[in-house]
Amino acid sequence: MNNILVRFALGLFWLLHWLPLSVLAPLGRGFGRLLHLVGRERREVARTNLELCFPEWTPAQREAVVRRHFECFGRALLESSIAWFGSAERLRAVVKLEDWHHVPADGRFILLVPHFSALDLEGIRLTLEYRGIAVYAHQKNRVFDEFLLRVRSRFNGTRMIARNDGVKAILRGYREGFSLQLSPDMDLGARDSIFVPFFGVPAATVTALSRMSRLTGAPIVPAVIRQLDGSAGYVIRAWPAWDNYPGASVEEDTLRMNAFIEARVREMPEQYLWLHKRFKTRPEGAPPVYP
Repeated sequence: MNNILVRFALGLFWLLHWLPLSVLAPLGRGFGRLLHLVGRERREVARTNLELCFPEWTPAQREAVVRRHFECFGRALLESSIAWFGSAERLRAVVKLEDWHHVPADGRFILLVPHFSALDLEGIRLTLEYRGIAVYAHQKNRVFDEFLLRVRSRFNGTRMIARNDGVKAILRGYREGFSLQLSPDMDLGARDSIFVPFFGVPAATVTALSRMSRLTGAPIVPAVIRQLDGSAGYVIRAWPAWDNYPGASVEEDTLRMNAFIEARVREMPEQYLWLHKRFKTRPEGAPPVYP
């Protein structure tokens, strides 16, 4: 039954991708408001994350960002149908690039892509620009897992590598000429993680960015997607490659990554993925923060 429901939902997304943004965007915001209404658990996760990261805000300020975040998330989810099913031409028209001259033309780089709401739109859009490798986690549902693997690798021979395939598979792809796209700002448990502050809160953070930079010598180029107001689509901005990276230690590198992401979150706090339990893994002896 689960597989039937997944196929039905994917069929709806296929229909949605034909709609113009002027229709799809307000539909997405409305869908986000519905998710906010019925998604009690994720609503509480978002509230907890914002309480931890922005204690200086009033409860009303945080609640306004929670509501806005659900709208951004709902819109990004529905508009991801364009990345999943749309043509390359339409995807380019919906998601524009800004300051892309910072990205090395030879394709030898590691792209840091933090978890903002429209990550799937960003990841698939960027595969139109280069031959890339992206690391992913398997989905619990087989049908949805196979679907995401297919659509995320449909352009330019993009290669998806499961996290449990290990570093060797990633290095092999890089040596074959693929660039690397990493999104290491999620709590994936204690494995391969260290605790560094994120908005002043100890956060279990995977060290993949630092480790892969040390192993490949590739420059780190950050790229962040911004959802534009109304139905204007999206912009992916690239930043200059980081100087003096990797630094003196993996800890220093990971702290630098978190500080960069913090700065981008402060620019558009409603668009970061607050629905994720970023502080699920706790230092020894620290109490859990989520209900």
